Amino acid sequence: MFRLWAKIWKDNRMLKDMVVINEQDETRTKKIFHAIEEICLQFDLSKPIWLDATVADFKKHSKTRFSKDNFIDQIEFDFLEIQVIEED
Repeated sequence: MFRLWAKIWKDNRMLKDMVVINEQDETRTKKIFHAIEEICLQFDLSKPIWLDATVADFKKHSKTRFSKDNFIDQIEFDFLEIQVIEED
C-alpha cells in the first residue's frame, strides 16, 4: 500500500489535508504523480512544477513543499506540503 499525505498551510496553520491511497501495481514515481493529480483535483489547484530543489528535498526526505514559485497560477496559501507516510 502507498499513502501520501497532502497539507495546505497558511500562516503556520493547516487549512486542508487529505490522504491519497494507491494500491495499484505501479512504480513509486507513477504513484506520486497520480496522487498529485488527485490532490490538485480535490483542492482545485493547478499542477505544481517540480523544481530541482523540490525534487532533491523529496528524494532525501520523502517530503517536500510546493510554494508560490512552483505554481503558474496565483495561490491563496503559503505552501502545499506532500509526504509519503506509507509504502510497501
